[in-house]
Amino acid sequence: MVLIALGGLFWGYLLLRWLINWEWVPFGTPGEPLVSPETLGLTGGTATAFQSLPQLAEGAYITVLITVLSILLGLVLAVPLSVARVYGRWTKYLSLSFTELIRGTPLIAQLYLLYYGLNLSQFFRGLTQFGPFTVRTPVWAVDLGPLKVQTALWVALIGFTINSAAYQAEYIRSAIESVDPQQLVAARSVGLTQREGILHVVLPQTLRFAIPGWTNELVYLIKYSSLATFITVAELFRRADAVASDTFDYTAMFTVVALVYIGIVITATRLMGYVEDRVALPGLGQTRGRS
Repeated sequence: MVLIALGGLFWGYLLLRWLINWEWVPFGTPGEPLVSPETLGLTGGTATAFQSLPQLAEGAYITVLITVLSILLGLVLAVPLSVARVYGRWTKYLSLSFTELIRGTPLIAQLYLLYYGLNLSQFFRGLTQFGPFTVRTPVWAVDLGPLKVQTALWVALIGFTINSAAYQAEYIRSAIESVDPQQLVAARSVGLTQREGILHVVLPQTLRFAIPGWTNELVYLIKYSSLATFITVAELFRRADAVASDTFDYTAMFTVVALVYIGIVITATRLMGYVEDRVALPGLGQTRGRS
């Protein structure tokens, strides 16, 4: 109950700050706390961290956005990659080459290649309306009306999606191989094609088996999203680093950032645990006492 209450306060505050920054509520000023630190008697680094909470909330929005979209888009790519790896004749070599290349190189190198090497940000220069937050630093944003979105954010989404797809493909491949091969044989024997057997018999079981791997990938993405700061994406870590560089209150700022990351990670793991329980079948993949 305590964890649920803390989670409600955590996400309640973030949602409130997002609504204020989007100007969807009739109170509060975007970028400013509801109460000044002096009113609460805060001083030093604590006051700096409190004053910076609206900026950190904006950064948390970008972090959540990168994480959620990357893992969902990565899943769309990972399923055919994993199926090709297990059942493909020639495509399995293409799938293997892709996954080993992506998993064998650092994510930061992939982001640098996309952003600096291929200069993909120029391709997305006109696509700015991706969310209601305003990035107020001109170097980080393209100003086309009330909504500003970093072109670097699109590049980060591509990089994280590709990286996540490679790892998810391995999780799903392992889950596919854990399904009894005779089930596909039985599906073929009742008139299903191989594609239909994979789609209707193998994959539903596979996706259940893959949930623990997805949970790990989701946690990794939440933390690895901080690497987007190196291609100028104003996510949570970059926002905190900018404030700390100006005020030198590194301890207070990054303590608050660590707590925000912990809050997001705990929420993600609890959510995935709930999903795992809800899709568990009697006698198959049961957790936490489901029967």
